[in-house]
Amino acid sequence: MPPMNTSPSSPTGSPVPVGGLHHFAWRCRDAEETRRFYEDLLGLPLVHVIKADHVPSTGEYCPYVHIFFQMRDGSYIAFFDLGDNVKALPSPNTPAWVNHIALRVDSVDALLAAKARLESAGVEVLGITDHHIIESIYFFDPNGIRLELTTPTVPQATMDAHAARAHAELDAWIEDKARLLAGQGHGKAPSHG
Repeated sequence: MPPMNTSPSSPTGSPVPVGGLHHFAWRCRDAEETRRFYEDLLGLPLVHVIKADHVPSTGEYCPYVHIFFQMRDGSYIAFFDLGDNVKALPSPNTPAWVNHIALRVDSVDALLAAKARLESAGVEVLGITDHHIIESIYFFDPNGIRLELTTPTVPQATMDAHAARAHAELDAWIEDKARLLAGQGHGKAPSHG
């Protein structure tokens, strides 16, 4: 199967009507270990299991189980156990703090309670970190996936003001990045390792 073009040209027609997240899927080392973490510790119920020998999208032979945990908004976090007790490797060119999934909780009190629950189960937790619009804690699941639990701490009007400036701020970053890259002379972005 040829690689997909990830640099689209100018689009035609209306924007894609994305309504929200259905699921985020990742590889896990062991489905039961993952279930214990997400269902028993985080409280996300296991709601669907797919067991198959062939990948529906490619036809490739690869026996697997695909497990889905439901969040309160109806979206899911899902995992593939490929039956080989191997977890996904971290990206070798990306700092460990970059790739993560952030899950929202209802309040700072809920965040504090989650931190206490995780720590009592032996999970190392970083934070609470104040990001000035949200407060967050960070930890890793048994598969090495970095998770963030977060709660908004500002009114919607503040977020609306950020949204109004978002394109200008991105444009400024693009200019800064171009200057950084030009200064290096190698065509590589600065290393953060």
